[in-house]
Amino acid sequence: MIDNLLLALALMLVIEGLLPFVAPATWRETFRRLIRFSDGQIRFVGLTSMIVGLVLLMLFR
Repeated sequence: MIDNLLLALALMLVIEGLLPFVAPATWRETFRRLIRFSDGQIRFVGLTSMIVGLVLLMLFR
């Protein structure tokens, strides 16, 4: 189980690193826009991401 968790973490880090590596200006602009969001909007984005991730886990498991 811990091996799968570490593999998932490693894959997440690779995917998270793609945008800043390939398009740093776009990545920076995205964060400029994010800091203008309210706390509720940021929470909604986080909740949506978690739900999509859970659905994908259920589909591909």
